[in-house]
Amino acid sequence: MSPRVIQPVNVEAIALENIFLALEGVTFCKDESARIVGGIGRLETLIAEGKIEMEKRTNKQNGKWFCNAVQVLKHCRNMRDKK
Repeated sequence: MSPRVIQPVNVEAIALENIFLALEGVTFCKDESARIVGGIGRLETLIAEGKIEMEKRTNKQNGKWFCNAVQVLKHCRNMRDKK
């Protein structure tokens, strides 16, 4: 009988993957997405590059933006306090 080998587990990666799976299908509005990624300009750049999916469900000038929450969180700016 061979000895069992204990494999190391990356708990942080598993927790992050679970968060992304739970947020599948969830959207953030434009303002919330911009706050998370670091500004309107950066959000628009990420959308133009195809890194964040954005949908406007109405064909109006002031229609609400719906940004994919998982993709927004993947491009989150550093939120830790600078000391």
